[in-house]
Amino acid sequence: MATNGEAEQTLRHQVVGHKSLLQSDALYQYILETSVYPREPEAMKKLREVTAKHPWNIMTTSADEGQFLNMLLKLIIAKNTMEIGVYTGYSLLATALALPDDGKILAMDINRENFEIGLPIIEEAGVAHKIDFREGPALPVLDQMIEDGKHHGSFDFIFVDADKDNYINYHKRLIDLVKVGGLIGYDNTLWNGSVVAPPDAPMRKYVRYSRDFVLELNKALAADPRIEICMLPVGDGITLCRRVC
Repeated sequence: MATNGEAEQTLRHQVVGHKSLLQSDALYQYILETSVYPREPEAMKKLREVTAKHPWNIMTTSADEGQFLNMLLKLIIAKNTMEIGVYTGYSLLATALALPDDGKILAMDINRENFEIGLPIIEEAGVAHKIDFREGPALPVLDQMIEDGKHHGSFDFIFVDADKDNYINYHKRLIDLVKVGGLIGYDNTLWNGSVVAPPDAPMRKYVRYSRDFVLELNKALAADPRIEICMLPVGDGITLCRRVC
């Protein structure tokens, strides 16, 4: 017979919308305490703790995904990157810390106020000079970049963690802006596990609203001959797309 604690954990995972995809909170905590937190840069730890106090903290990139992005960017020796959807800047800081001193990040978000929560910590870490933050919708900026003709194939890495209903629209543009051999990372592609949940499964409203958009993206990426893809169960699911042509 399950203990009260086990029953509570099972109930939490029955409600689609649990941040970790692992079906064991204890196992996820083990990963954090063994691999992530001991190696987390002090600035990222500080920003994570500040963000945890914000009412919309569920929007932040998880610590394990932040660690993954930081290592990935070092492995591909990225220099020119883009981020769509910044929130308080945890993933942005993970990126900035991984880039060389002359690296650049074009960062876009509709809410500068949230970005300014993390900005003092980013400045304290000495990487603010790498960031070009632009407040407002990303699509007009992307359209202008494509029209200018100066940015085709110029980005080493692009990370998207924004409005799910526009993921398809972003992909149509980003595929021209990332270089051949470069990567696009789409966050939340397993969307709290809802991608395999039955229609009548209990879901939080925001999860149910965006579920079909995420499913549409996943289907489109799987069929796109211009990219190689790898979907990973890190954080809330991230799909890496490597442009091949």
